[in-house]
Amino acid sequence: MKSILIVEDEPTISRVLAAYMKKNNYDVFQAFTGAEALQSFASHKPDLVLLDVMLPDLDGWSVLSTIREKSTCPVIMLTALGEVDYRLKGFDTGADDYITKPFVAEEVVARVKAIIRRPQNILEENQLKYGSLHFNLDSNQVFCNGEPLDLTPRDRSLLFFLARHPNQTFSRDQLLNHVWGIDYEGSDRAVDLSIKRIRRTLRPWANDKHSIKTYRGLGYQFSFENKGS
Repeated sequence: MKSILIVEDEPTISRVLAAYMKKNNYDVFQAFTGAEALQSFASHKPDLVLLDVMLPDLDGWSVLSTIREKSTCPVIMLTALGEVDYRLKGFDTGADDYITKPFVAEEVVARVKAIIRRPQNILEENQLKYGSLHFNLDSNQVFCNGEPLDLTPRDRSLLFFLARHPNQTFSRDQLLNHVWGIDYEGSDRAVDLSIKRIRRTLRPWANDKHSIKTYRGLGYQFSFENKGS
């Protein structure tokens, strides 16, 4: 049974989330402060963390940063702060997803299921690996079957961002905000053109386990099908 650590200082919200998670057959642990969250994370080693940003002691960003020093466990941020810069801060700090309050509990369950179902990328010593596709996060390079890929810095940044969140769909606006920056004033066609160039570069490995998929009306996704080694 998969386990979920819920870090939320509002008892009512915590109880509702816990009830929905248990109803969907997840083992649940609860923490109400940042300190409790880190202690519970170390003790229980959950499969996913639902982490509120506003906590009475440590804030959620600090908790997330501490978790990321030791673990790649998926973390979904729960925040009433819906502005773009706060959402981007979550991704920059290592969050896998964010949900803005007020939220519908069923949506939280759906997000949890989507992240837990996704294949866990191999992350060792700042290396991401998806089949033949290999990311070196230290040198900021991408390889396919050991061959370096010739990508522009922007295209590489976009591919890195998508690869950090496999099987998760992002709209053009989300990708523009994160990769191009919130001050970017150009057309969202820049995303489409960048995706087109990346696909062209990846075309020799089109039959591999990874691909960039388009979901009409929703956005783009780095898809990875884990069929074994």
